[in-house]
Amino acid sequence: MKWTSLNELREKYLAFFESKGHLRLPSYPLVPINDKSLLLINSGMAPMKKFFTGEEQPPRNRVTTCQKCIRTPDLERVGHTARHGTFFEMLGNFSFGDYFKEEAIAWSWEFLTKTLEIPAELLWPSVYEKDDESYDIWVNKIGVNPAHVVRMGKADNFWEHGTGPCGPCSEIYFDRGEKYGCGAPDCKPGCECDRYMEIWNNVFSQFNNMGDGTYEELAQKNIDTGMGLERLACVMQGVDNMFEVDSIRKVLDSVCAIAGKTYGKETNTDISIRVITDHIRSATFMISDGVIPSNEGRGYVLRRILRRACRHGKLLGINRSFLPELCEIAIGESEGAYPELAEKRDYILKVISMEEERFDATIDAGLSILSNLVRRALQEGIQTISGEEVFKLYDTFGFPIDLTREILEEKQLSIDEEAFNQLMKQQKERARNARANISGWSESSKTLLSALPKTTFTGYGETTTEGARVVAILVDEESVDRVNEGSCTIVLDKTPFYGEGGGQVGDTGTIYDADSVISVTDTKKTDGVYLHICTVVNGEVKVGDTVRAEVDQMRRAAIMRNHSAAHLLQAALRQVLGSHVEQAGSFVDEQRVRFDFSHYAALTEEELSKVEGLVNAHILLGEEIVTRETDIETAKHEGAMALFGEKYGNVVRMVKMGVFSTELCGGTHMDNTAKVGLFKILSESSVSAGVRRIEGITGLGIMKHIQQNEALIADTAKAMKAQKASDLILKANQMNAEISALKKEVEALNAKMAASKLDDILAGAKTVKTVRLVTVDLGEMAADAARSLADELKARCDDIVAVLAVKREGALQFLTVAGKAAVAAGAHAGKLVGAVAAVAGGKGGGRPDNAMAGGKDVSKLAEALAAAEATLEGQLK
Repeated sequence: MKWTSLNELREKYLAFFESKGHLRLPSYPLVPINDKSLLLINSGMAPMKKFFTGEEQPPRNRVTTCQKCIRTPDLERVGHTARHGTFFEMLGNFSFGDYFKEEAIAWSWEFLTKTLEIPAELLWPSVYEKDDESYDIWVNKIGVNPAHVVRMGKADNFWEHGTGPCGPCSEIYFDRGEKYGCGAPDCKPGCECDRYMEIWNNVFSQFNNMGDGTYEELAQKNIDTGMGLERLACVMQGVDNMFEVDSIRKVLDSVCAIAGKTYGKETNTDISIRVITDHIRSATFMISDGVIPSNEGRGYVLRRILRRACRHGKLLGINRSFLPELCEIAIGESEGAYPELAEKRDYILKVISMEEERFDATIDAGLSILSNLVRRALQEGIQTISGEEVFKLYDTFGFPIDLTREILEEKQLSIDEEAFNQLMKQQKERARNARANISGWSESSKTLLSALPKTTFTGYGETTTEGARVVAILVDEESVDRVNEGSCTIVLDKTPFYGEGGGQVGDTGTIYDADSVISVTDTKKTDGVYLHICTVVNGEVKVGDTVRAEVDQMRRAAIMRNHSAAHLLQAALRQVLGSHVEQAGSFVDEQRVRFDFSHYAALTEEELSKVEGLVNAHILLGEEIVTRETDIETAKHEGAMALFGEKYGNVVRMVKMGVFSTELCGGTHMDNTAKVGLFKILSESSVSAGVRRIEGITGLGIMKHIQQNEALIADTAKAMKAQKASDLILKANQMNAEISALKKEVEALNAKMAASKLDDILAGAKTVKTVRLVTVDLGEMAADAARSLADELKARCDDIVAVLAVKREGALQFLTVAGKAAVAAGAHAGKLVGAVAAVAGGKGGGRPDNAMAGGKDVSKLAEALAAAEATLEGQLK
């Protein structure tokens, strides 16, 4: 066998199984699609569970993949051993009721011994002890030496997880040589030593576990093969662990270069190098697949991983931003197999950079306080740190509990977990496992709806449908035969009313016949059944009646204009900002369009202007909007944008607007971009970390906006005593001149006030190592006066560090300055003020000598100022 790179191995495997009639599928995202049982994809078969259970039809009965995977149960062990890692790739070949044991075993042997040319004598297959069929295939059909086929028990060679499909498995082990062994004469696969490494696992799903200790044969038998790509690369490259594999080693070597360290010389250094190497790869792929750092769920996993990498960077002596640099290396090593990494490069780098900066602003203060806790505990012989202290560190400084726990374990200390957990519980009760519910209806109502036939939707081609039949009427969640007053829900066999979905609101309108009029106030849908939320205007409607269904055309047209604008907006954002932009949510009604998208920073005025201009340019081009149904692969081939994480069926609806925008969408649209009228962005804001929101208007909404602005201008002119609107600029300039003159007078007064307080403040200075620290509550002093005071302190004393606090309208403002000598000693005003503000629920930063921050909780002012000393002490050399 010859040395083979990790990227070559991946391609060899997939190409081999393509030659055996398998469909090569791209890796599924790390974020599970329609599967709430998993936080992140952790195996090759996890995204295909519904193919195995028969809930969904696979695209082909033979499939092969290389699946991105994340496993974090042993996160704290990553780095401490060379075996543990959070990110890995799993090679797999799958059969859904097609081939079985004979082909699976034969192809695994062929790939290893023929394609990769691994000597047969180094391979040891294992089989379940009762699986004579697999043993016979290995020995009599493949021709493996019986002495090299090991029978193992249920714990090792039988895959099952509760009730349901299960079966024996046959693994293939690689003999790494006697130097890795225990020396026992009967050493073989199954031994606890490191000599035999499992590289292939064929799972034969042939039984159904009935839950009572019995098993039944499955009618459809499946194959689930798993093989770790990194582990196979270790074999082919003759290295001991995944950190030595070529593409991973490049990341590791880059860590060493940045830190100025040599791998393999010192245990603790090696731990930190491995942590950073693994974690940057995990973070890169997670962000690429739509995970954003947060304090819950998979976002918290990402935040833990990034912050753990940051902390180990500091342990290596790296005192600058370094994770984006490593991310570039990780992307370069994998972008050939995962092109989405290159497409989203800028976005991934920005998210990592922002998270690193955010953590850097708090970690110094947190580490300083934790160091003091550790020092005090060791001095007093205390083995357990109080839950209150740890909670304060977490709540005040955002210092991750996992990081605290890991640091304390290194010092053989522990946390009072019970007290900490109690405080966490008291802090807030989080709503979990929220589940969607149709209009708050009961389970019995949903059961009733599930028995109804699916509604035929006619609304793509018409807004009025004749001859619709009433198939069900519900009042107070109960089925009734007729209704003649009040509110009800009506189900028709066909309808032009769009049911709320895909970010588009439901239609309103009227259902009527010769004797009755029913007002439709909203339309929902569930499992293909359209629910018309109605009020009886007059008459009576009965199940079985034939009615006319008529959508409010003016409202529908306004909704369609906004929905079509949303598509043009996404295309414009991707063109201006980059291909990392993906829809993160949307809402369109007759009033506006709201579009959420992945992006790492607020848009500049120039970017907003470009986006708005692009949308309007394509509106005015009058491009035809074409919708058609096709299969998912054809749609993707034509460049259709799909909603990230959405599961699409075999037939999809594609909406194409010229060559500018192509998306998969089930909503209603205009038939020409010109009919959108115009598009105006009203606002751009943040939704959460890494997600931005734009709100805009179209058509008649713009007319209303113009009228409102004209009225505002007229009212402003009147208030400023301008004769006409065109005089407003002159009036504004006159007022600014008056304000400037008054400001100069105020500044002069502030300077006098500051000078009068200076001596008293300096008299209260504390000595912290080689500098002096003053922390002052200035009450409701004017901000300008406080700034003057801070500047005067810095100018007068080189060794001073001052933290000044001002109260203003129920909030806090912190000003921090550091003299030249203090900065030279290590003081950093920006980081110091960030840590102080964090205590009061705020944030901020700035230069080493001058910085500002805001605070939300006035009650924590004294606590915030008190935190300055420990933070400053941690900064000083």
